[in-house]
Amino acid sequence: MFTDFYYTLRKRRVPVSITEWMTLMDALSQGLASSSLNVFYYLARSILVKSEAYFDQYDLAFQEYFQGIETPPELRDEILEWLNNPINRIQLTEEEIAELERMNFDELMETFKQRMREQKERHDGGDRWIGTGGTSPFGNSGINPAGIRVGGQSMNRSAIQVAKERKFRNYRNDAVLDVRHFQIALKRLRRLSRIGPEDELDIDVTIDRTCKNAGEIELIWRRQRKNAVKLLLLMDVGGSMSPYAKLCSRLFSAAHSATHFKDFQHFYFHNCIYDNLYRDIERKEPTSTTHLLNTMESGYKVIILGDACMAREELAMKYGAIYYYERNELPGIAWLQRISDHFTHVVWLNPEDLSQWNHPTINMIGRIFPMFELTLEGLDAAVSKLICKV
Repeated sequence: MFTDFYYTLRKRRVPVSITEWMTLMDALSQGLASSSLNVFYYLARSILVKSEAYFDQYDLAFQEYFQGIETPPELRDEILEWLNNPINRIQLTEEEIAELERMNFDELMETFKQRMREQKERHDGGDRWIGTGGTSPFGNSGINPAGIRVGGQSMNRSAIQVAKERKFRNYRNDAVLDVRHFQIALKRLRRLSRIGPEDELDIDVTIDRTCKNAGEIELIWRRQRKNAVKLLLLMDVGGSMSPYAKLCSRLFSAAHSATHFKDFQHFYFHNCIYDNLYRDIERKEPTSTTHLLNTMESGYKVIILGDACMAREELAMKYGAIYYYERNELPGIAWLQRISDHFTHVVWLNPEDLSQWNHPTINMIGRIFPMFELTLEGLDAAVSKLICKV
């Protein structure tokens, strides 16, 4: 039953397992869907979808599989055309509007279902049928502060419920990120190690030794656990990265406010890394890239944020830097290769949509660093790459 729906969900990248699918089939055999497509929608989602991150994909799959199952398209279009072109719109007094507000939602839904079963033709105006204008709680472009809008556009901003809204698109794993998302992801980089003097009392071992000593207390000390991870963040600023300034700021804020790194360093560049990196976003405080590589140990986790999109000459040629005064003696791609050779864990986060990655310089840089899209899913994959053993 509904086998094609299972494959539609998988096609939309909703991770549905056979066990979950069989659970849904068992629920249907017990009549839990009540022969209602609406009930089935929520029943299937509660069983098959593991996270709200997949709600939008589920909605798309559901719409693709079940669209047109209840109403022929030509009839639906005729109904919506009628609802979108109301006549007989009226005005109510404040007393009349207050009277209409008294109906609660449960009563409203039950009455709506009853009208759906009874109504056989178009209706405009009035206070009973599903239609346009009027004071009926059902339809479009009427006046009822507790109404259910059916199709069309909201004229009076008073509808309680509108069908077919994709409310969960912002929960997707490929949605862009806020500061909290960055903080949660960066927290995964923690690696706690016992370092420093043995000045922390090990309670468990102390109790164990004391018991073995027949009650004679033996204090056991150990080194404190501290996070040993060091993070280096390199960010492209200006030019084509300007539209992503807020996104870069969120990543910087999350990293800068984190208290679980042993060390955090950040630098800026424009388009590509050359002889110098910069401490400030205006790029007026240069730091030699060579000095950076000579003084920073290879164990730093490195995140490079940029669109990797530039003229081929900027990446591959001597003196290719867009600013004349930089006069880079070494091509940008050679500097990127040096960074890759020095640090053991480097990832490149690209804010551009994956569909825009078919660009010469993006492909060239992608052959040096593992590149990930700057989305929830991409950030998670990038962090996994940073914490894996070489």
